[in-house]
Amino acid sequence: MITPVVGIIPARLGSTRFPGKVLASKTGKPLIQHVWESARGAWSVSRLVVACDDQKVARVVTDFGGEAILTSPSHENGSSRLAEAARLLRIPGHALIVNIQGDEPEIDPILIDSVVALAKESGAEVTTLASPFHENENPADPNTVKVVLAAGGRAMYFSRALIPFAREAGVSGAAPLRHIGLYVYRADFLQTYVSLQPGSCERTEMLEQLRVLEHGYSIAVAVHHCRGQGIDTPEQYEAFVTRFQGIVHKAAKSRQKVG
Repeated sequence: MITPVVGIIPARLGSTRFPGKVLASKTGKPLIQHVWESARGAWSVSRLVVACDDQKVARVVTDFGGEAILTSPSHENGSSRLAEAARLLRIPGHALIVNIQGDEPEIDPILIDSVVALAKESGAEVTTLASPFHENENPADPNTVKVVLAAGGRAMYFSRALIPFAREAGVSGAAPLRHIGLYVYRADFLQTYVSLQPGSCERTEMLEQLRVLEHGYSIAVAVHHCRGQGIDTPEQYEAFVTRFQGIVHKAAKSRQKVG
C-alpha cells in the first residue's frame, strides 16, 4: 500500500511576540508564502495545505496559489490544529502527516525528506529532527529546546534545560542536541495524541512533544546540521528580510554578469 504524505503548515494569525507575523511582507511576499515555497521543494510531500485560523490568511494563501483550510482559533498547540485539519481533509489513517512550522521560511526541503524517510523506516508514532549546536549558539538558553537520544535514535527526553548536564567539567560525553520543530505523525496516531491528557512533564516544560513520551509512545529522531531557525520576534524577521534581500541582490548581479 502506498503511503500518502501530506504536509500541513499550521498558521496562526495571532502571536504573542509578533502579532500577524505569517502575513509580514517586507520581502514582497508574505512570510507564509516563503514557508510554502520552501516546503514545496520536498519531493516526498504529495500535498501541501496551510491550516489557518483566520480568513485573511486563507485568502492570502489561495491568492498565491496555495491550498488553505480554516480551523478553530482555540487550539492549545500546533498538533491539535493539525489533527483538526487532518479530519477536515479526510486524510486516511495510514498516511503520514508532516507538521511544517508556519514561521520557518528557510526550511530546507531535504530535511523534510529525511524526516519522512525515517518515519517510514522506523515505524515510530512520531518522527522529528535535531541538530548539533553550532559555535554561536548557546545550549543553556531556555528558549532553545534540547533532546537526549537513546542508543537506537529514539528520544528519551526533551527539555528547555541543558541536557545532558555534565556533572564534572572537562569530561567528554554526549553533546547536547538542539531540537528542530519539524514533525512527522502517523495520521491515526495524531488523532490518538489529541485524546491524551497532558502529563506533568509537559505541563512543567510546556513542551507538547513530551505528551507522546509520557504516555509510552515513541519519537524517532533524525540528526542533521541545521542552521535555519523559526521567526518568533520582529527582530528575527528583520534579520530574515536582510538575508533574503542579500540573496536577491546577489542573484541580480549574477544575471548582469551573464548578460
